[in-house]
Amino acid sequence: MTGPKQFKSVWDALEDDPIRVQNLKLRSAAMIEITGKIAAMGLTQTEAAKLLTISQPRVSALLQGKIGKFRLDSLVDMAHRLGLNVSIQIAA
Repeated sequence: MTGPKQFKSVWDALEDDPIRVQNLKLRSAAMIEITGKIAAMGLTQTEAAKLLTISQPRVSALLQGKIGKFRLDSLVDMAHRLGLNVSIQIAA
């Protein structure tokens, strides 16, 4: 009898495609930084929406961690609007 299957991360447990897993990890990291910055700035959802040029319901989804509702490029835009620096390092 074998034990439960082990995964490197929660994303590996949720997704079989390694490319999709990497995308989820990047989106998750961006969302964590963005929501942290919103909190640090003390912004209301309405204020954050105006600054990020998105709707208040989108800010709500962001703060709730609804990762499936956000593409990486839109998260990069939001991070920049909050004054965060975003860089991508590609390695072989």
